[in-house]
Amino acid sequence: MHRQHTVVDSPYGPLTLVATDGTLSGLYMTEQRHRPAEETFGDRDPSPFGPATEQLDAYFAAELKEFDLPLRLDGTSFQRSVWQRLLEIPYGETRTYGELAAELGNPAASRAVGLANGKNPIGVIVPCHRVIGANGGLTGYGGGLDRKQRLLAFESGSVLF
Repeated sequence: MHRQHTVVDSPYGPLTLVATDGTLSGLYMTEQRHRPAEETFGDRDPSPFGPATEQLDAYFAAELKEFDLPLRLDGTSFQRSVWQRLLEIPYGETRTYGELAAELGNPAASRAVGLANGKNPIGVIVPCHRVIGANGGLTGYGGGLDRKQRLLAFESGSVLF
């Protein structure tokens, strides 16, 4: 298993992109909860990240609403099923943890959905920021609630960078 990483600028601060065997396997913000140790990211090399960087730039310029990148989502089968559901939440829309649990066939699993959501290894691209609490309020976000609020405001069109 060969890992490489690069760091790109964003309106939310530096983003660390990680590739495993050439496929995007991580996107981490600074001070992110569940961020792996730096030494696990591999050598710094921007070469495998051209398409990801281009699509992130287009997303932050409000020119791209759906990413089209090969992703390597390493986790349990339940985590991967949650992350796949996140990819299906349209740009500018939100879902509650309970709604995702129901979509997965287990309405009582909202807490487990929240835990899986929090361990999403590819933030922004796998849009865990689009998941909110049952009452419509913002709940935990690995990148911080301020970033979550700013991402949601950006996608709703009320804030542009």
